[in-house]
Amino acid sequence: MILTDTHTHIYSESFVEDQDEMMQRAISVGVERFFVPAIDSAYTQSMYDIEERYPDNVFLMMGLHPTHVKESYKQELLHVEEELDKRFSDNSEKKFYAVGEIGVDLYWDTTFIEQQKEAFRYQIQLAKKYRLPIVIHCRDAFAEVFEVLESEKSEDLFGIFHCFTGTIEDAKKAIDYNLKLGIGGVVTFKNGKIDTFLNEIPLEHIVLETDAPYLAPTPYRGKRNESSYLIQIIEKLSDIYQIPVQEIAKITTQNSKDIFKI
Repeated sequence: MILTDTHTHIYSESFVEDQDEMMQRAISVGVERFFVPAIDSAYTQSMYDIEERYPDNVFLMMGLHPTHVKESYKQELLHVEEELDKRFSDNSEKKFYAVGEIGVDLYWDTTFIEQQKEAFRYQIQLAKKYRLPIVIHCRDAFAEVFEVLESEKSEDLFGIFHCFTGTIEDAKKAIDYNLKLGIGGVVTFKNGKIDTFLNEIPLEHIVLETDAPYLAPTPYRGKRNESSYLIQIIEKLSDIYQIPVQEIAKITTQNSKDIFKI
């Protein structure tokens, strides 16, 4: 059984003391593919370092996280573009597999809302330029995210709506924009809500993720998350869809291949 974690921050400071042990725990339960989102330029080297150590397992994204859109966001966007160009223009064997994570987050701060939308739109355009999927971060900002997606809607817009926590109407709208739904630990929460309608969404639209070290699933809620906990998520989906874990692993990993092209 091959599992794919489509969103995991394995370079996080939370893993500084046991990064390799954490990776081995995940690999030992079948998690063989780790798709790693960017945050900002301060984390780029850490991403490259773990890619170097696990070249057969780790696949990187490049982007500017919406909560890191601050006064210097234009310089950060330049960094994103330069790193993308470096790997795609120099015929490098190493590639980026998505532009992410990008989007709008109004939970922590609304000061830079217009800059967040501008950065989101700009990075969607970069994804189209390099024919890459986007990986969307959305928190308290469904209206704003859908506004930008509508303005950029086209056949070459596709990707993942990471950590999906919306309503069934939001889910259907995201799917209409050619986006898979990233399902993680929230589906195991008693108040997570998405478990009440997820079985109405065909599995062809679902990918698995942990968002480690954040949002650990039950029974680890409130503790550090890690990619091996993808097992708890897939077991919950098995209950929701009433099909074997192995079948969910097969379908969701194929979905990730369709998105990331690897």
